[in-house]
Amino acid sequence: MDDLLKRDAALLWHPYASLTEPSPTRLVTGASGVRLTLDDGAGGTVEAIDAMASWWCMIHGYRNPVLDAALRDQIDSFSHVMFGGLTHEPAVRLGERLVELTPEPLRHVFFCDSGSVSVEVALKLALQYQRARGFAGRTRMLTVRGGYHGDTFAPMSVCDPVNGMHSLFTGALQEQVFGPQPPAGFDRPADDPEYLAWAEAMRALAAVYRDEVAAIVVEPILQGAGGMYPYSPACLRLLRELADEYGFLLILDEIATGFGRTGTLFASEHAGVDPDILCVGKALTGGYLSMAATLCTTDVAHTVSGGPGGALMHGPTFMANPLACAVALASIDLLMASDWSAEISRISAGLSTGLAPAASLPGVKDVRVLGAVGVVQLGGPVDLPRMTDAVLRRGVWVRPFRDLVYTMPPYVCTDEEIATICTAITEAVAEGN
Repeated sequence: MDDLLKRDAALLWHPYASLTEPSPTRLVTGASGVRLTLDDGAGGTVEAIDAMASWWCMIHGYRNPVLDAALRDQIDSFSHVMFGGLTHEPAVRLGERLVELTPEPLRHVFFCDSGSVSVEVALKLALQYQRARGFAGRTRMLTVRGGYHGDTFAPMSVCDPVNGMHSLFTGALQEQVFGPQPPAGFDRPADDPEYLAWAEAMRALAAVYRDEVAAIVVEPILQGAGGMYPYSPACLRLLRELADEYGFLLILDEIATGFGRTGTLFASEHAGVDPDILCVGKALTGGYLSMAATLCTTDVAHTVSGGPGGALMHGPTFMANPLACAVALASIDLLMASDWSAEISRISAGLSTGLAPAASLPGVKDVRVLGAVGVVQLGGPVDLPRMTDAVLRRGVWVRPFRDLVYTMPPYVCTDEEIATICTAITEAVAEGN
């Protein structure tokens, strides 16, 4: 096993890691339920609860028999076929299911191979839509600081340009219009002075750039990789109003928040807001295969189809991959057949109780929970290797970043497993960072 790690270090580049001075890498030898089996470096193995749900997507756990069976059944028919000029039952059924579950105005589905690509497609849709309407000068996006929308070029341009992960590319990316980050706090009222100041700033930007902006792009209610940062539904309602007033489209990136993570099936439901374009991914396939989707209204679809080119100019090779469609259908059915809302509430309560003691620890700036997301924010950057080791010694796998030690666990975690996650994080933070 040690040989595998050496071979990995010599040739494989891991995400957001140096090739020459990488952070420690653990070898996974198996996974089942909510647990990873890791090589312990001494000829044995250790098990750890995956408190990350494999970067938030493995909501039903590993080796789920229902999802395993869906893949086996589909592969017995065919594993892939191009989507240009062809179709298949899993794609049609998944499209119908997504339209059924998402906000009512969304009636059309474009399948993508990753969340970042779904944002690329959404931005293309907005640009083609405005051009078809005769507004060729509307080539920029209005968004807010603190956001994260993916690592490919167009999504990078709508990520936070200063405190985000893509500041190295400043000057090479399309210059978008950035408003201030919404004031923190899911429960912040609409008459709060900080909210009112933020709303005024966003109104001013919309007015100034009314002839340049094609769409507003945000993660609804919870900014994910930008800092696990919750904000008030009132902010989302204000953005919907601005889009309607100035003829912008509203693009909601629910790649991280969709399928129940924040307590509603889609985070936009907290605000009672419907987007013109919606991006979903991550939990879509239950973590089994990479797949995403971009949904839009009939107005958007028909306007783009009637505009220059007569088509949405995008076409991934693995678009609507049958295996991914089949497992996505099984994952959605599994979720909807459960009392998922009660399960998220149960996890939320467990995280709130279990992480509360961390609030009084030295060096802790904030402890917050929204749905099945629990966050301990430190007063400075996390020592990633030390913190990862400290939590892992307590039987839990986490992947901290920036100043955050957080968990977005699988929905199938038991109360005892949630308590274990919270204890491991709290004790590891208490050891010092």
